[in-house]
Amino acid sequence: MMNSALILGPGALGRLLAAYLDQQNRVALIGRQASSRPINLVTPEGEILSRPVPRITADQAPRQPALVHLATKAYAAQQALAELAEHIDPATPLVLWQNGFQVQEPLTRRWPGPVLCATTTEGAYTQGEDGVVHAGRGHTFVGHLDGGYPELADNVAKMLARASLSAEPCDDTRRRLWHKLAVNAAINPLVARYRIRNGQLRDRPFRPMVTAIIGDLNSVMEAEGITTPENGWEAMIWKVIETTANNRASMLQDVLANRPTERDAILGPLFEAARRHDIATPHLNALWDSTP
Repeated sequence: MMNSALILGPGALGRLLAAYLDQQNRVALIGRQASSRPINLVTPEGEILSRPVPRITADQAPRQPALVHLATKAYAAQQALAELAEHIDPATPLVLWQNGFQVQEPLTRRWPGPVLCATTTEGAYTQGEDGVVHAGRGHTFVGHLDGGYPELADNVAKMLARASLSAEPCDDTRRRLWHKLAVNAAINPLVARYRIRNGQLRDRPFRPMVTAIIGDLNSVMEAEGITTPENGWEAMIWKVIETTANNRASMLQDVLANRPTERDAILGPLFEAARRHDIATPHLNALWDSTP
């Protein structure tokens, strides 16, 4: 079943998935324009590889793909999937790769076929029209919001692992999404505002800013009943900053390219939770006000 896949969204994550999955599977990358040009991958070790991944438009998609990886930005996910849905079997399994926690719930409930959600700490950014830089190796968890479809989750994780992307299935996807949301909130708005790479957050004046944001995040997560990471929120977030030090975070890439950002998807769920529990989040509020 996992011998072919579509990747919807030709941004950094979509290109990264296509470049790696192409080694083991038949994949095609769906975007606004078709192209026969290869994807050029720069690995974290600096190796430059050329991957001959077909790039097609939605109306060229096969009717019955084995799987669709939805790798668009959160704000574009529902529209992009609606356009593709006109051309593929509605029973096709989906894997959602969006930041934040706004589209996962509605798409899981609305799509007729199985839907898995992936949370990843892989770092990547685009380079030109055809390139992607894998700026930092991470880890991916994949599973259904309510723990369903364990065999599918296991197959997808194995497919990613065979392609040299560290991955594992999980039955606590909802908690993992909240954890990733915390990481994104602590990193993305700051690096976008100051136009810096992730690793610069380790230095002053940015380090105290991250620490203050983590304090707000801890309050929200505790009130929401989200289990704390094994070594605490601070350790988890700083570990991601360390492993993606050379990365241009997705929100920074959007700012530099004059694209809309995922501010609503990343910060919105945290504000909703803070309002529900009547929690003050001054540092998150400041992020909201200063983020494009």
